[in-house]
Amino acid sequence: AELAKLFTNTWRYMKFAITNQFFQMAHHAGVDYGHVLEAITHHYPRAADLPGPGFTAGPCLFKDTMQLAAFSPDHFPMGHAAMLVNEGLPGYVVDALDRRCPLAGRTLGILGMAFKGESDDPRASLSYKLKKLAAFRGARVLCTDPYVPDPTLLPLDDVLEQSDVLVVAAPHRCYRDVRVNGKCEIVDIWGITGEGIRL
Repeated sequence: AELAKLFTNTWRYMKFAITNQFFQMAHHAGVDYGHVLEAITHHYPRAADLPGPGFTAGPCLFKDTMQLAAFSPDHFPMGHAAMLVNEGLPGYVVDALDRRCPLAGRTLGILGMAFKGESDDPRASLSYKLKKLAAFRGARVLCTDPYVPDPTLLPLDDVLEQSDVLVVAAPHRCYRDVRVNGKCEIVDIWGITGEGIRL
C-alpha cells in the first residue's frame, strides 16, 4: 500500500516535470507550447493525460518522489531529474523575464501563493521561491492570494495597480478574469487567463 501511494504521487510529479521540460524547450525555440500541447492531446488517447505546465509543489508529490529516491538502490535518477525540472521552473521564469527586460527597479506581482489552485495551503509553494529569486534580481515583489491567510499579502487590486509584470503562480479561478492596463505584462504559464500559455 505504501509503495502504491509513493508510485502514484511520483508518477504525477514526473508527468508535471515532463510537461514543464517540454514547455521550456518550446519557449526556448520560440514556439507556442499551448498549440503544441493541443496538437499532442487532440484526439490522441495515449497522450490525453499530459497536463499543462505550471508550478508543481506542495507537501506530497516532491516528498514522495524523494522518499522513493532514498529507498531505491540506484537513488532513482529519474526522480531527481523531475525534481530539478519542477523546482527549477521559478528560476526559469525569472531568468526569462530578466533577459527580456531587467527586473531591477521594476515591480513584479505574484498572483497566488498557495501550492495549487483553489487551495489555502502555502506549504512548499514555489511562489515563495519565485518571490525570493525576483527580489534577488532587484525587483520589488508584491504578492496576493484570496485564500492564503497571510497578513503580508496585499489585495488583488493593489497588486494589479502597482505591478509592471504579473506572474500567475497559482491557478485560482478568480484570476481568469484579471484585466490590467496596457503597461502591465502578464506571465501565465498555466494558461488560465484566456490568452494561452504566456511567458
